[in-house]
Amino acid sequence: MRKQMSKNPKKAHGVRGFEVVEDPCIWMKAGVINFRKCDNNYDCNSCPFDLGMRKAMGMKKTKAVKPTAEGWVEHLKKSHKGAERPCRHALTGRVEAPKICTLNYECYHCPFDQMLDEMDLGLESDAPQLTSASGYKMAKNTFYHPGHSWARFEHGGRARIGIDDFSHRLFGPSKQMNLPPLGEKLKQNQVGWTFEKKGHEAAVLSPVTGVVLAVNHKVREHPELAHLDPYHEGWLLMIEPAMPKRDMKGLYYGRESVQWMENENARLLSLMGPEYENLAATGAEPVRDVLEAFPEVGWQVLVKAFLLTGSKK
Repeated sequence: MRKQMSKNPKKAHGVRGFEVVEDPCIWMKAGVINFRKCDNNYDCNSCPFDLGMRKAMGMKKTKAVKPTAEGWVEHLKKSHKGAERPCRHALTGRVEAPKICTLNYECYHCPFDQMLDEMDLGLESDAPQLTSASGYKMAKNTFYHPGHSWARFEHGGRARIGIDDFSHRLFGPSKQMNLPPLGEKLKQNQVGWTFEKKGHEAAVLSPVTGVVLAVNHKVREHPELAHLDPYHEGWLLMIEPAMPKRDMKGLYYGRESVQWMENENARLLSLMGPEYENLAATGAEPVRDVLEAFPEVGWQVLVKAFLLTGSKK
């Protein structure tokens, strides 16, 4: 069973709780220890702490060799073979032993590893306040990408991202959400993930540049959750942004985002034809699945018109 979390929880890439750790020790980056800052300018060969760690782990000290996350995976595989292979979190004291690794130390797609990181990152958040633009839900204090993904910057500067209500109403509930693995580097205006429905696939552009810290496993198992609650329970990724201020310049926010959404709705109506345009003029609620109701519009037409737009108009 799992014991109480450490006050200094570990996170690779120099992240601890809601704090981004400056100059994290390479042993922390490798996930071997919970928390330590480098105080030797990354000169591991003359670092007493590095020497002590190598002795404790039975490793020989060689010139200019630094432990890496990849190197430690190989070290653990060689040191612990067979059915009695302990989870790396049991080895570091993060959870109570015994806990056996069943994934050959491939932590990047381990639900248990993800769960611990989500607890460290404090991923549970309050539901954002919602507003409406042309009948589409929009979350306050949220940035919107021209390709209809969104980003909300939270404690410690991290960004929670997902797909907006407009996009979900265009394509309806997805059957599969193909999210990137932990540690993946995403770039603003480039494909971040894809979703699938009825044999069709669509790519979504990432709203920010950064490293994936967590993915929403609930949405992976139940993609329809993103359709029903896109700004809260249906979030997709948590990212540690590399250049948030620069990324924000390419996103819509506040009143500008509402005006943009109204313009997007006008573009959609022009694609669907005068019949639906007249219906919308009566104040009717936008349909929940445009492609289901108007299949003649076409999947690729909607993808090209609304998802693959990388710059503000």
